[in-house]
Amino acid sequence: MSKISAADVKKLRESTGAGMMDCKNALVEAEGNFEEAVAVLRKKGQKIAAKRADRDATEGVAITKINDANTFGVAIVLACETDFVSKNDSFKTLAAEFVDIAINNATKEEFLAADFGGITVAEKLIEQTGVIGEKIDITSFATIEAPFVGSYTHVGKIAALVGLTEAIDKSADLTKDLAMQAASMGATSLSYKDFDPAYIASETEARIAAIEKDNIELGRLGKTLKNVPQYVSMSQLSEDVLAKAEEAAKAQLASEGKPEKIWDKILPGKMERFVSDNTTLDQEQCLLDQKFIKDEKKTVAQHVNSFGDVAVKNFVRVTLG
Repeated sequence: MSKISAADVKKLRESTGAGMMDCKNALVEAEGNFEEAVAVLRKKGQKIAAKRADRDATEGVAITKINDANTFGVAIVLACETDFVSKNDSFKTLAAEFVDIAINNATKEEFLAADFGGITVAEKLIEQTGVIGEKIDITSFATIEAPFVGSYTHVGKIAALVGLTEAIDKSADLTKDLAMQAASMGATSLSYKDFDPAYIASETEARIAAIEKDNIELGRLGKTLKNVPQYVSMSQLSEDVLAKAEEAAKAQLASEGKPEKIWDKILPGKMERFVSDNTTLDQEQCLLDQKFIKDEKKTVAQHVNSFGDVAVKNFVRVTLG
């Protein structure tokens, strides 16, 4: 039997991240051959990965990286099974090493096939599954390319990237605000203009039905009923719809005995409320149509417009689970 030195064990541990005893046992099995010991540890990882393949990896680290030119960014989630592992410094270091490789790859497939110290990223994931003893996986991989890209990460759990149509003096400030908005408010689309008509029709029916059901219970309890909207998206508010809404508002003012000479002061507020009540889908899912979290008196689109001739080209959001 080959003599296994402490230096050999230390070298294998530094190379693989495996525990001291696992490294020693692997070297014993490989009769002191370093490369074979590495293979032993990888085989162990493969066995553990196969056993834990159906486990849920809902904890982990969300992390981003942007190139030096601020024109390309990547966001990934390195997932594991427990919060205990996700908070470990070595796991966070591994996530940072992965994102350093990810920044040079356009797709998840290319990333998983990329080199990580002589093995592929995919093989490294299997190796670390054996080291950690939990399922380790890249559950999200998203990239953005634009004239300027910025990012924001919320406590390592949610990450967002935002691309602008051009670089401006305060690009970093604007993209951070927008990425924070995307991370916090969970937008899934840039604008209501991106929605499919069939999706809007389905959401309209479902949302109205849900409110009407709630109102039955509220009525039974003698509580104030919720407003039942006619629409859920700005894409439904045609000129004709808005004109009819304005006429209805005028009729209401007349029935309340409000002097016609003051209608011009009241109508803008009523129309703003009508639009707000009938665009709930946009406000929930569309980044530009949401209320800006730093100033809810304006929308995100209005905040972007305050920076001049620049627009949002795209954004992505990744999160655990």
